[in-house]
Amino acid sequence: MQKKHLTLAIVAALTAPAAVYAQTSDVQIYGRANLGLDNYSATGSTAGAQFDYKARNRVFDTASRIGFRGTEDLGNGLKALFQIETGVNMDSGNGNGQNGLANGSTGSLASRDSFVGLQGGMGRVTFGRQSIFYSNGAVAQTSSNYVNTEIPWTKGNVFGRVAGPAGRTSNVIAYNSPTVNGLNGTLSYAPNSEAAVANANTNANIWGVTVRYSGLVNLQWDYAVNQAVSGGVNQQKITGNKLGLGWPYAKGAQISLIWTNNKNDDVAGTAGFSALHDKISQNAWTLNWEHMFGDIQALAMVGKLNAASGCTAMNGSANGCAGTDATGYMLGARYVLSKRSSAYLTYNKVTNGANQVADYTNDGYTAAPTTIAAGSDPRVIAVGLMHNF
Repeated sequence: MQKKHLTLAIVAALTAPAAVYAQTSDVQIYGRANLGLDNYSATGSTAGAQFDYKARNRVFDTASRIGFRGTEDLGNGLKALFQIETGVNMDSGNGNGQNGLANGSTGSLASRDSFVGLQGGMGRVTFGRQSIFYSNGAVAQTSSNYVNTEIPWTKGNVFGRVAGPAGRTSNVIAYNSPTVNGLNGTLSYAPNSEAAVANANTNANIWGVTVRYSGLVNLQWDYAVNQAVSGGVNQQKITGNKLGLGWPYAKGAQISLIWTNNKNDDVAGTAGFSALHDKISQNAWTLNWEHMFGDIQALAMVGKLNAASGCTAMNGSANGCAGTDATGYMLGARYVLSKRSSAYLTYNKVTNGANQVADYTNDGYTAAPTTIAAGSDPRVIAVGLMHNF
C-alpha cells in the first residue's frame, strides 16, 4: 500500500510541471514542402553561345522549411515569443541551392527568420535573424506563398547589376508596432560591425523602415540603408526605396503595382559596368495580377527594369550603364487542392539588355553557379506541388 502511494506521488510530482507549462505556453511545429519539376535555360549571351546555359530538367525545391514558434503569457498583457525557422532542401538533403552552391537560407538551424522577443499593447520587440526590405506582404505573394518563383526584381533585392540594400539579415533588432485601423509599421536595425578586427572602424550598419496598410487597398512602403564601414578608398552605401499598392477587388483576386529604386554609392567597380566612386541608380516596376476562378487561381506578372544611370565607364554594349535594362514576364495557374495543399504550373522569362544579368537568384533558384553572362535571357517552365503544415 505504501509503495502504491509512493508511486502515485512520484508520478504526480513529475507530471505537475508539464501541466502548468501546457496552460501557460503555446508551441507550434509548422513548415512547407514546395517541390516539382522544371526546365531552366539562360541563352542569348552578348558574348556568344559558348557562355549560354543550355536547357536542363531539374527536380527543384524552392523555399521549403520547418519551424518552431511559440508564445508564453507573462501576465498584464505581456507575452514572450520565439521563432526558429530553418530552410530545408528536400530534393537533395544538403544546404545548396539549385545551382549547387551554398544557400544561406538553408542547411543550418535558424537559417530563415528566427528570433526571440516580447509583445504587449505597445507592440513587439524581437532580436535575431530577420528580413529587411525583402517581402511585399499582402501586395504580392506570388513567390512567397503561391508558386516557385517570380520576376526577379519584384521583392526589390535582385536587380542584376545593381545591389539591393538587404534581405534576410543576421543580428537584427526590430520593433513592430500594433495594428491600428489596418495600419502598422516595423523599424529594423543591424549593427553590421560585430566581426570587426582590432583597430578597425565599427560604424557599419543596416537599418530599415516598413509601413503597411490593409483595407480597401493593400499598401506597403519599404526604405532601407546599408552603410559599410568607413576607411580605405571608399565607404559603400546602398539605399533602397520600394512602394507597392494593390487593389484586392474580390476574394483571392488583386491587381497591384510595385516600384523600386536602388542606389549604389561608392560600390567597388564591376568589370564592364561601373567604376569605383560611381553613384548608380536604377528603377524597377512590376505589375501583378491574381484572380480565383473556382478552385483555380490565375497568376500573371509583367515587369520592367529600367537602364541604370550614373556610370562613368565607357558606354557601349558591354560597358557602362547602357544595355542594363530588362523585361520580365510570369504566367501561372494554381489549383487549390485544400486549405494547405496546391498544385501549380508557371512560365517565367527575363529578357536582359546587352549588359544586364538579371536572373532567378533568390534562394539559389538559378542553375548558373556564377552570374550569368551579360545579355543572357533566363527562362523557367515549372510544375510543382506545395503543402503547408
